Amino acid sequence: MSPRYTLKVVSDFASAHTLRDYPGACSRMHGHNWKVEAEVITTQLDNVGMGIDFKKIKHAVKELTDTLDHRYLNEIEPFDSINPTAENIAAWLYQGLSKKLNNEHIQVSALTLWETERACVKYTEG
Repeated sequence: MSPRYTLKVVSDFASAHTLRDYPGACSRMHGHNWKVEAEVITTQLDNVGMGIDFKKIKHAVKELTDTLDHRYLNEIEPFDSINPTAENIAAWLYQGLSKKLNNEHIQVSALTLWETERACVKYTEG
């Protein structure tokens, strides 16, 4: 069995959203200080002994979260047409990060999005 390394970076952003058709207070505009945990798997190390530089993962996460930071999510694609739930945001971040980082040796394995310090969603594929 070959070695498997899971690398994780943590980032954050702040944004507001409104949950459409939600039967409660979250149907009104409100905000969160979101925390993002991105997990990347690699099975091969480079000549320095790294699977992927943490800086590269952090940069890719920041590029994505910068488009959401201090914004009203309901006005940003795809959340102008799909509900900006934690689940949908986590899937969007995971898919965007996968496009930026995945290759033959590196794969995004999970994206955890914390809405509060006590509530999160973990999104994976496959």
